[in-house]
Amino acid sequence: MYQKLLILLACALIPALAQAAELDGAKLSLLWGMPFAGILLSIALFPIFAPVFWHHHFGKITAVWTLLFFLPFSLSFGLNISAALVIHALLTEYLPFIILLFALYTVSGGILLWGSLHGSPKLNTAILAIGTLLASIMGTTGAAMLLIRPLLRANEKRQHNVHVVVFFIFLVANVGGGLTPLGDPPLFLGFLKGVSFGWTLQHMALPVLTMSLALLAIFYGLDHYLFAKEAKAGTLAVVDRSHDTPIKLYGKSNLLLLLAIVAAVLLSGFWRPGIHTVVLGTVVELQNVLRDILLLLIAVLSLWITPKQVRAGNEFNWGPILEVGKLFAGIFLTIAPVIAILRAGNEGHLASLVQAVSDSQGQPVDHMYFWMTGILSSFLDNAPTYLVFFNLAHGDAQVLMGPMASTLLAISMGAVFMGANTYIGNAPNFMVKAIAEQRHVKMPSFFGYMAWSGAVLLPLFVMMTWLFF
Repeated sequence: MYQKLLILLACALIPALAQAAELDGAKLSLLWGMPFAGILLSIALFPIFAPVFWHHHFGKITAVWTLLFFLPFSLSFGLNISAALVIHALLTEYLPFIILLFALYTVSGGILLWGSLHGSPKLNTAILAIGTLLASIMGTTGAAMLLIRPLLRANEKRQHNVHVVVFFIFLVANVGGGLTPLGDPPLFLGFLKGVSFGWTLQHMALPVLTMSLALLAIFYGLDHYLFAKEAKAGTLAVVDRSHDTPIKLYGKSNLLLLLAIVAAVLLSGFWRPGIHTVVLGTVVELQNVLRDILLLLIAVLSLWITPKQVRAGNEFNWGPILEVGKLFAGIFLTIAPVIAILRAGNEGHLASLVQAVSDSQGQPVDHMYFWMTGILSSFLDNAPTYLVFFNLAHGDAQVLMGPMASTLLAISMGAVFMGANTYIGNAPNFMVKAIAEQRHVKMPSFFGYMAWSGAVLLPLFVMMTWLFF
């Protein structure tokens, strides 16, 4: 009975959905962004004031905020527009996002770096440097999931280890992904829009190198100070090296699967056969469907061929990816009106933000593009935020890579670098936090983490503004 009703409802909606226009942000009030703000505040406040309740019910809380958006929106704009919005968010944004994360999380969880690692300032800095380099090759998620567990094991006996994870998020989960379109989703979207692979590598190389070296230097100085402090206080665990075991890498076949993930992602960017279908008003292209199917098959293959002992050594479980999946499902749905208002430009209720990136003659102000893209990427998803300012600047990749290259650089730097400002600025941030907490690291709260990013990153962003814009 219920199946028949759903089929009849779908058939009735198909004509309307097929003609559903893109959400007009000029007609939307900022009040439609309240559920999105509610999710952000829940992520920020519940772990502080009700951590046990949040741990057990964060999915339900996110669902409540999502319904508080969807039900009034359906009453105001009609079920067909609301359903089209949900279908579009799921098929073109959320599912590709979570499938890629799932594949990277699964495959990297099958690679075990095992041996005696002792968390000294030199070792920690070396791991952060390696992870920063790998982030642009295998993506911030892949690099973060590969190295976070060995880093945590190396520092589990340290009294001060929170800063190690915080800087890992800064470098490996964010800044390191700025060299190539493979590194971070915003740059990959730019690649799909026509920004060449070589342009990104050439123009982002110096900013990424500058930020990386500065952060590594700050980290080494801080870790050296805390290491010496622990040694002086007698709280540093005595290292017995008589039982040390050599460093070995297990699950090497997953390294080939990581390359397969990279190939699948690149395939969807280079191969465009022009074949597509329309699913309830949303255009679904063949290359994207094939990419997602390949990613799922790669993840399943990893689960099949990886010995259970390897995943056990990594303490692999589905908790972090489930947490990200539930939270970002609500974020991707409730963020839609906020992004639409931004896209409306001067006609939307966020016109003042849009106007801030141009001078009185309408010419782009590069440093404002850097800061506006970055600030919004800290709290909104940085991929659609990148697209908003990409289109606002000009929208033509050839022009942006040519006479407007400095503006495109500002947008790229803002989206990639300032994703490190909050836990929700980039998906790997939350996954690293969840894994660290599972290993009993007392990670800072949402606002506590922002205190770290404010103290460390904001002065560096000011420096980057002065150097490049």
